Amino acid sequence: MLKRNRLAAISAGVAVSALVLAGCSSSDDTATDAATTDAAETTEEAATGEDVTITVATVNNGNMKDMESLAPIYEAENPGVSINFQVMEEGDLRSAVTADVASGAGQYDVVTIGAYEVPQWGANGWLTDLTPALAEGDYDVEDILPPVREALSVDGQQYAVPFYGESSILMYNKEVMDAAGITISNNPTWDEVATAAKAVNTDDMAGICLRGKPGWGDLFAPLTTVVQTFGGAWYDMDWNAQVNSPEFIEAVTFYKDLLDEAGQPDPVSYSFNECLTALQNGKVAMWYDASVAASMLEADGSPVQGKMGYSHAPVKETAESGWLWSWNLAVPVSTKNQDAAINFVKWATSKDYQQLVGTELGWSLVPPGARTSTYSIPEYQEAAAAYAPITLDVMSSVNPVQPGVNPQPWVGIQYVAIPEFQDVGNQVAQLVADAIAGRGTVEEALNKGQEIAQVAGDAQK
Repeated sequence: MLKRNRLAAISAGVAVSALVLAGCSSSDDTATDAATTDAAETTEEAATGEDVTITVATVNNGNMKDMESLAPIYEAENPGVSINFQVMEEGDLRSAVTADVASGAGQYDVVTIGAYEVPQWGANGWLTDLTPALAEGDYDVEDILPPVREALSVDGQQYAVPFYGESSILMYNKEVMDAAGITISNNPTWDEVATAAKAVNTDDMAGICLRGKPGWGDLFAPLTTVVQTFGGAWYDMDWNAQVNSPEFIEAVTFYKDLLDEAGQPDPVSYSFNECLTALQNGKVAMWYDASVAASMLEADGSPVQGKMGYSHAPVKETAESGWLWSWNLAVPVSTKNQDAAINFVKWATSKDYQQLVGTELGWSLVPPGARTSTYSIPEYQEAAAAYAPITLDVMSSVNPVQPGVNPQPWVGIQYVAIPEFQDVGNQVAQLVADAIAGRGTVEEALNKGQEIAQVAGDAQK
């Protein structure tokens, strides 16, 4: 794949900004429709009388587990079709899906992949072109947020559909902050956040939770945004690695020191789910992570529902520092159950499915950032009032072309839009995680990381 084509595709992907969460249109869909529309279409395989099992590889996030809990409704409307979910931690999912799809092994019929992978894998011929199927029936592909849809397309052909989109925000327990006499501003600095975290840190409650689990999509999702706002970057404009630059070292040292002084115990075992649980259970006072978490914090039954405050991602040298991302469903070309897999993907990303989530599980749990019509649903507008505006504000304000202080030769925020970055990011994340755990220094980790990153940088020259 030509670098220019790859960059253009990625550029569209990370441009999920001003239009995300905007431009609402009316919707008259009902939960009854959700159980009967796309789901009622009998797949070609099932029509032959043969039982079909669709294996879905997905990430262990709340919205994905909601999909698993609602799958029996789909199965009931599609006799002979069973859905087998393989739910994994984010790092494990990336490794397993990449190996399976790249090799054509065909273990998975539906895969959950990010905006980073879709345009590259689509151009490589690893994913099924969904364009014809999405144009059929009342799926309404035009309702998908335009920049998200463009992100998942190569040369006008769409290779995945978004399940949800997100940015990153600071989430904090207002009751804890009020009791300590602390006010978190709408656009906080990292120094402000560190001061607040240390002030409320106790033996029973950590001041802040930050990801420490190794992986480019785990630890380095938030940490890369910290690096950027501190003035660092993975590469300069000539693809020279900058991993051991003073700014990169300063950012990682700050991150480690904050965890040491006010973070959760054993941070290298924490990623999204662990921090979510800790905040819900009163074990931490603040958390910087994906905006989609807010829907889970405000869900019915959440111990912190109504107690949370939300602010822009913390900054130092830049005006904004939030990320941009979407989790998407795609069908590998290696599947032996293509028609059934596509039919399930359409069901799980339809307007009807979002209505089903709202009526069955709660409106705050509707997957955000994927469909325009979601934001015209009155029940969702009410349920998401605490976090939808701040999410829109952040996603409208970040700059994926230049998220840091200096220009970069790719478009993207929390990742570098080259195929090699998955391996580079994973290796450097392990080195940094070792430093966070006290198994070496930050400088030692980043000096080794510099050598790893430079090999990939040289490949781009």
